[in-house]
Amino acid sequence: MEVFVARQPLFNRMEEVYGYELLYRDNNINSFPNVDGDQATTDLIINSFLNIGMEKLSDGKPCFINFTENLLELRLPTYFQPRDIIIEILETVVPSQKIIDICLELKQLGYKLALDDFIFDKSNGYAHSLLLLADMLKVDFKHTSKEVREELESLAKKHDIELVAEKLETREEYEQAKKSGYHYFQGYYFSRPLIMTSHDVPTYIHTYYKILELLNEETPDINRISKLIEQDISLSYKLLKLINTLGFGMKQKVTSIKNAIIYIGLIELQKWIYILTVREKDWKNGISFEVMHNCLIRSKMCESVAKLIPERLEYGSFFLTGMFSLMDTIMNQDMETILSDLPLDESIVHALSGKKNMQREVLRLVIAAETADWTSIGLGCKELNIQEKELFKVYAESISWAKKLLDEDYL
Repeated sequence: MEVFVARQPLFNRMEEVYGYELLYRDNNINSFPNVDGDQATTDLIINSFLNIGMEKLSDGKPCFINFTENLLELRLPTYFQPRDIIIEILETVVPSQKIIDICLELKQLGYKLALDDFIFDKSNGYAHSLLLLADMLKVDFKHTSKEVREELESLAKKHDIELVAEKLETREEYEQAKKSGYHYFQGYYFSRPLIMTSHDVPTYIHTYYKILELLNEETPDINRISKLIEQDISLSYKLLKLINTLGFGMKQKVTSIKNAIIYIGLIELQKWIYILTVREKDWKNGISFEVMHNCLIRSKMCESVAKLIPERLEYGSFFLTGMFSLMDTIMNQDMETILSDLPLDESIVHALSGKKNMQREVLRLVIAAETADWTSIGLGCKELNIQEKELFKVYAESISWAKKLLDEDYL
């Protein structure tokens, strides 16, 4: 049985990533008909961490993992260190003395407990006992009525339990959750990710300095320079915008950053890097770390997935497709307006406009992996003739690659 994991961030009130909920296949459909759902999930969780690795999945932050009643009885959470996970107890777990004893044991070992979609059944005396053991209470904003939410919020505040708002899909829901005193926030509103108010693209200044160092070498290495620019979504955007604005006598569209550097020339590039460095030296970076992280993960993964496809493809266009797929969110503009300002190859423009082509299909598969859309993952892998296990291998590698790039000491 192959096992795969995706992740969804949870943000704190400062809009910083607090942790990740791991999303995995938890149904009873698997290739071994004699293995029940609990055993399949057990194998899935253990193998996921063995195959992908905790550090790659979590970036050192706690992972929220769902556990069924049977998995709690098997003490499966104790496979992990208390600092690495937060135990989510599903709403299907009926509070009982046995469950209370297990939770007490886990608490004594240092684990944190989160009640997922908790239903406070007043007729069950153990429900109150379970509530008192909880560190967090997750409330579904999509499927829970206002009255039920208010009751859960009151219980949480009364017993000093942290509140997690999940399935947030709009700015209004997010603001309501903050106003109601929630501590953490999760949902597709954030996984877009955060909407920016500025129409400029933030940058990492140290990238500029490194590029200038390389440009000042006796024989500049264009491959290293193009790689550095590719790793900075802001600089990539500005370079393409510059080419489009000034023209540079181009007769064809750009398919890669290296291609763009050749068009503009090293001397011209150096001049504009200096200008950007001066302009943005004291500029405050308002974009969340997670937004930049997601951009890099997606661009690297699109390129890596393209390399898995048996056909011979031009990989640079896939990297740019992934990188600019989140530009509408970052800049708070519609994609059509953004694309009209960039000299991107037609295949990239079509993919970002939603037209079906190879770049678009790869991007769709990458987004499916991000959101743990298992149906789309299966169909996408079949259409592109790649293995699901290879898809999630490059997913893990892309997470690690992006984290390394955003490490202050890397450049």
